[in-house]
Amino acid sequence: MSTFQERLSKNEFVITAEVCPPKGPDTKEFLEKALLLKDHVHAFNVTDNQRSVMRFSALVSSHLLVQAGLEPIFQISCRDRNSLALESDLLGASRLGIQNLLPLTGDPIRAGDHQLAKGVFEFESVKLLQTIKKMNNGFDFYDNPIDGKTNFFAGAVVNPTAPNINTHLKRMEKKIEAGAKFFQTQAVFDLKAFEVFMKEAQKFNTKIIAGILLIRSHKNVNYLRHHVPGLNIPEALKQELKDSSNPMQTGVEIAARQIKSLQGLCHGVHLMAIKYEEKIVDILNHVKTL
Repeated sequence: MSTFQERLSKNEFVITAEVCPPKGPDTKEFLEKALLLKDHVHAFNVTDNQRSVMRFSALVSSHLLVQAGLEPIFQISCRDRNSLALESDLLGASRLGIQNLLPLTGDPIRAGDHQLAKGVFEFESVKLLQTIKKMNNGFDFYDNPIDGKTNFFAGAVVNPTAPNINTHLKRMEKKIEAGAKFFQTQAVFDLKAFEVFMKEAQKFNTKIIAGILLIRSHKNVNYLRHHVPGLNIPEALKQELKDSSNPMQTGVEIAARQIKSLQGLCHGVHLMAIKYEEKIVDILNHVKTL
């Protein structure tokens, strides 16, 4: 059992953070950012060619975190691999001591920097969860026995404040049936909508970790509105950032308030501060003052 899994099983309020591998072979800054958060975060999501932008291997990056004494959550995307490659990478992850997984279908190719690349999509996230469940029982996806069993703790993603929440709840149920043991959500800004979601999701008896996205400025809000579908930032927060003389600090304070409001409502928070991971420390320190 991973330490992350153990914390969730004990109903601790967990804190995870997203770290993005570099677009190049130099992993020094990647490791420095992760180590900066070592005493503040329980586990680190390692993104896998996020937004279809080519980056350093998420599998190798996760292994580097293990070597540094940190606990990764290896995000593995169906977009870039067929079933052979997915299962091969999973076996490799198991051998390298990586236990936590977040299977993803993957962003569309058109979102990234390799417009002529071909998406694979032989599997999507539910099929990959089913594969992980089978490998934990000693079989591959096609029920051929493998030498030994893996010991993965797999999660999934959900959008808790989407307009048609019933569709997402049904998809969530399928993921649980396929083997998902925890859920990390997309960024939550609408607390009332999230409360409604949590009330509905109680029937699943699963662990839910709410996404917290650092918004750095009013300009950043506009960028997110055009590049992150389904993200609804309330007008009051937009105005607060627009009126601020120090938008970055205001963004830190907004994130801290969100975390404080979510304590006791869900099982943890997942912090996303893309390119500004050092601000996660400021956010968590500010929570203590509230």
